[in-house]
Amino acid sequence: MASAALNPVEHVPEPDAPLAPIIVRKVIVSGGGGHHGGAWKVAYADFVTAMMAFFLLLWLLGSTTDDQRKGLADYFTPTLVKMREQSAGSDGMLGGSSLVDADNYPHAAGQTGTQMITIPRDAEGGPTEGGAPDAERRRAEIAKQIEQAMEDHVRLRRLVRQVRVLRTPEGIRIDLVDDANFSMFHLSSTVLTPEARQLLAIIADAVIEQRGQVIVRGHTDALPWRSGVGANNWSLSTGRAEATRQELMRAAMPEARFDRIEGVADRELLIRDDPADPRNRRISILLLDS
Repeated sequence: MASAALNPVEHVPEPDAPLAPIIVRKVIVSGGGGHHGGAWKVAYADFVTAMMAFFLLLWLLGSTTDDQRKGLADYFTPTLVKMREQSAGSDGMLGGSSLVDADNYPHAAGQTGTQMITIPRDAEGGPTEGGAPDAERRRAEIAKQIEQAMEDHVRLRRLVRQVRVLRTPEGIRIDLVDDANFSMFHLSSTVLTPEARQLLAIIADAVIEQRGQVIVRGHTDALPWRSGVGANNWSLSTGRAEATRQELMRAAMPEARFDRIEGVADRELLIRDDPADPRNRRISILLLDS
């Protein structure tokens, strides 16, 4: 009995009994495709972004006026002096540059104007900018004559960007705009520079041949004057308008052609984001519709 307790009987399977099957489980981990990810999600996100931008554009078009939309269009369209035949300003004398491009001088960052010199539409809009087709042809003739005359003067070719010939509800306006490398007048004075005198002579030749009275308007930047100085931006802008009128008369424009002169100081900034920008200094010569 003791021997049997110490040596229990081993249960050995019978030779003919079937063996238990061996089960191998393989787990395959995918690389992010299928239901949980994939390239289709990127494409779908791009589609949703494009649709959002499209509906935003529709909303902007529906919430702006004709003048505001025209101002946006004029921002990317050259107005001086040739109308490009194949592009919107990528070739020719301007080389695709805008009047409000940042110039190469200190504090040039962020110089994007909110008040462009534009060609407004009338209240009802229409296919012709600023009025009837004959008025636009008249503007184009003046612009072409000024450009051709400037090309004949080596010293004036570089100033093409400073001249804009525009159609407005009142008539045709010629804007002469300063920048970091050019100024119509000597610093803080009403004395014209030699280049400005030559430029005004060219403009006088172009305007004399046209009908209508003339208004000269002076603009300044918003730089403050030193304390104790009797002059200010109002008197400076008016004095520069008068100096321009006298120079046009010296170039054979009759005195009777002038309707009035105006000085608006810094109240009509071209570069609103930077009131001290030199491009805020400009002279406007408006040829009124007769």
